Amino acid sequence: MTGAGAPSRADQKRWHHLWPLAKLILGHVCLHASMAALRLAAPLYALRQGQSALAVGGLLSLFALTQVFLSIPAGRYADRHGLRRPIGWAVVVACLGASSAALLPNMVTLCIAALCLGGATGVSGIALQRHVGRVARDATELKQAFSLLSIGPALSNFLGPVAAGLLIDYASVPLGGVPGDAVGFRAAFLLSALLPLCTWFWIRHAKELPVSKLPQGSTREQVLQVLRMAAMRRLLLVNWLLSSCWDVHTFVVPVLGHERHFSASVIGTILGAFAVAAVAVRVVLPTLADRLREWVVITCAMLGTALLFALYPFMHSPWTMGLCSVLLGVTLGTVQPMMMSTLHQVTPEHLHGQAIAVRLMAINLSSVCMPMLFGSAGALVGVSVVFWTVGALVAAGAHTAWRLRP
Repeated sequence: MTGAGAPSRADQKRWHHLWPLAKLILGHVCLHASMAALRLAAPLYALRQGQSALAVGGLLSLFALTQVFLSIPAGRYADRHGLRRPIGWAVVVACLGASSAALLPNMVTLCIAALCLGGATGVSGIALQRHVGRVARDATELKQAFSLLSIGPALSNFLGPVAAGLLIDYASVPLGGVPGDAVGFRAAFLLSALLPLCTWFWIRHAKELPVSKLPQGSTREQVLQVLRMAAMRRLLLVNWLLSSCWDVHTFVVPVLGHERHFSASVIGTILGAFAVAAVAVRVVLPTLADRLREWVVITCAMLGTALLFALYPFMHSPWTMGLCSVLLGVTLGTVQPMMMSTLHQVTPEHLHGQAIAVRLMAINLSSVCMPMLFGSAGALVGVSVVFWTVGALVAAGAHTAWRLRP
C-alpha cells in the first residue's frame, strides 16, 4: 500500500517525463545566458571605449552573422546526428570565443566572441528544438513542450544581463577598483566563458531519439521544399517582424541607458525585467495550451507590441522603461512557443531540423542587418523613430499572422 506522503504512480511517471525536459531547459539557460551576458557587456565596453552607436550596432549584428551561414548545415547535421554531438561542438566554440574576450578585451576579440557565442547558441537551439518537437505527440503537447523550453532563453535573458551588469559594477570593488573598470568587464566576459560548461553538464546524458531517414536530394532541394509551403512563408514573415522587435529592444536600451547615464546594473535590470516577464508568461502558457490558438496569440502579440513601441520613447526614467520592458516581455514572450508549434504542424518530421534552421537563418539574417540599420537610423534621426517605424511594420503584419489560421 502506498503511504500517505509517498508519491503516486502517476506523479512518478510525470516526474520521469518532466526531468529530462528540465535538464534540457537548464542546459539551454546556461548557454543562452552566456550569450546574453556578452550582449550586454560587449556593447557597454565598446561605448566606454568611445565607439559610436553605429559600431555598437555592427558588433551586435555579429551575434547573428554566424547563424546565417551555419543554420542550414546545423539543421541537417542535427537531422543526421541528433542532440548531443551538435551541442558538444557548440559548448567548445562558446568557451573559446568568450575566453578570448576575457583574456584580451578589445574590439577585435569582442567581435570574435560575438561570432562564436552567436553561432554556438544557434546550433544548440536548432538541436534542442528539433529534439523536443519530436518527443511531443500532438498539438497540445507541442505547445506545452515549447512553452517550457522557451523559458530557457527568457530566463537566461534575465540572468545573463543582470549578472554581467553586477560584475561590471562591483567585481573590482573588493580589489580596490572602481565600478565599470576593466576588471569588472573581464569578470563579465569570464562568466560568459564558464557558463557553457554547465550546459554540457546538464545535457551530456540526454537520451537520443532514433534518427529519421533523410530523403534523397541536395540540401538546397530540401530547403526549397520547405519554402514552397505557403504557411511556412507566412510564418517566416511574421517571425521576422517579431524578432526585429527583440533586436530593437536589445539595441536601444543600452544606447538610451548610456545617454541617460544609467549604470550598467540598471541597464541590465531593465533588460532583465523584460526577460522575467517573458519567463512568467511562458510558465503560464502550458496550463492554457489546449485553449489557445496559435494564430490568435501571435496576432494579439503583434498588436500589443506595436502599441508599446509607440509609447516607449516617452519613458525617461528607469522605472517607466522597466514597466515597458515588462509589458513587452509579456507580449513577445508568448510568440516563440506558438511559432514552434505551428512550424512542427506544417512541416514533415524528416525536415523539422531544416525547417527550424530556415526559420533561424531568416531571423538571424535580419539580426545581422537590423542593428546596423538601427545604429545608422539612430545616429541620423534618433532612436525614437526606430521604435515607431518598427512598431508600424509590426502592426501592419498582424493581418499575415491571422492568416496562419489552418
